[in-house]
Amino acid sequence: MKNNLCTATVQFCHRAGDKSYNLSVMESFILQAYEKNIKILAFPEMCITGYWHVPNLSSEEVYMLSESADDGPSITKVAAWAVKYQMAIGAGFIEKGSDGKLYNAYAVCMPDGKRHIHRKLHPFEHQEICKGNSFTVFDTPWGVRVGILICWDNNLTENARITALLGADILIAPHQTGGTHSRSPLGMKPIPVSLWENRHNNPDELMAALQGDNGRGWLMRWLPSRAHDNGFFILFSNGVGLDNGEIRTGNAMIIDPYGRIITESHTYEDTMVCANLDLDLLTSSTGRRWIHGRRPELYTILSEFQGYERDSITARFSEDIPCFNSNKKDEDISK
Repeated sequence: MKNNLCTATVQFCHRAGDKSYNLSVMESFILQAYEKNIKILAFPEMCITGYWHVPNLSSEEVYMLSESADDGPSITKVAAWAVKYQMAIGAGFIEKGSDGKLYNAYAVCMPDGKRHIHRKLHPFEHQEICKGNSFTVFDTPWGVRVGILICWDNNLTENARITALLGADILIAPHQTGGTHSRSPLGMKPIPVSLWENRHNNPDELMAALQGDNGRGWLMRWLPSRAHDNGFFILFSNGVGLDNGEIRTGNAMIIDPYGRIITESHTYEDTMVCANLDLDLLTSSTGRRWIHGRRPELYTILSEFQGYERDSITARFSEDIPCFNSNKKDEDISK
């Protein structure tokens, strides 16, 4: 394993349903990344298709946006760039699976032409989008293993831990988040659209909101802990700007295995942030050392149904929060 690896992550404001425009923005960042000798480049969730307009589409319209991960025109173009510029490039799209189902998917296209596809485990964007049922961790030419979790996948701690146990040294975490309405009373809340519309006249007020509790502040409550507790780097990419009535907050960042922010964006504009990862941090990191002290025999409850589980759409958008099963509290779960 080489000691350093050049990586980058992007935030940009996509156009709804405009694959041509979105791919053109991606190509410009890929060229910039190539000039900086970047080896792994991460773009946001569903950046090729656009994101928050999708819930308002008909089933037929969502199918029209989808494409195959094997020979779809958009992913084929990204794969060609990956080979041409000899880097791993991750991009989000709507996949039309060989099973005929649709998925919120993320393709990491490799320098040798291979494509690693992760299907979002907890989708909620449209009733036609099905849930993925497997984790995605793979080897790279640079001696590190990479995992993928899409947006809400990262909010469930079990997913990050499993990805680490499968050997991930780097987690690619594509998002479309910030500035949305959380049903939790103290969760993130929308950012006024007027701040975005007035950004050129009052950029400071918009940036304060993007960096505040409904943007970066919300991320800081949990995202660094995913890196720290699991001992891997995180490449966090995100949308930025107006997305069908919600303001995505950007905050593209790269986090080290100690949960420290190596680099992050400080703009509302489309941008890329880069970092040279010190891979020696992996084996010494606190989280990775803690994992060696696990006691799997105590954790069977993690894979048992408790009776209050819900589908992703209901769990995310429901106003009520059911209590955990109180009958479990006095049980000896070590057996």
